[in-house]
Amino acid sequence: MILFKDFKIKTPKREVLVNITSEVSKIVRESGAKEGVCRIFVPHTTAGITINENADPAVMRDIINFLGSLIPQRARFAHMEGNSDAHIKSSLTGPSLDVIIHNRSLVLGTWQGLMFAEYDGPRNRRVIVQIQGE
Repeated sequence: MILFKDFKIKTPKREVLVNITSEVSKIVRESGAKEGVCRIFVPHTTAGITINENADPAVMRDIINFLGSLIPQRARFAHMEGNSDAHIKSSLTGPSLDVIIHNRSLVLGTWQGLMFAEYDGPRNRRVIVQIQGE
């Protein structure tokens, strides 16, 4: 069985990590897949996705702040739109993740969550979820 579904996110500011674990988990449950793989894809060049701690919001702020110090928005980039930093950050986090499905649930560690990474907001974004399973 293969299921394809998507959902929208409206990001609140230029750079932010948004926890999307509950939305993706709901899609997995509704799919009926007992075992398989859940692929999450972000079809944007200035956004990404990552798995990281979801218990302490300070971790998400630390990630955004540290990436900002490594790749500042106002650096001397050739790209004329002024968002080259967002493209680079997106390349670092990547556009997709695969997560194992076991017993109708995502297999994540105790403190892990799925984070949509916005680097050029606020924007209306799309997340695509594909489930391959039985």
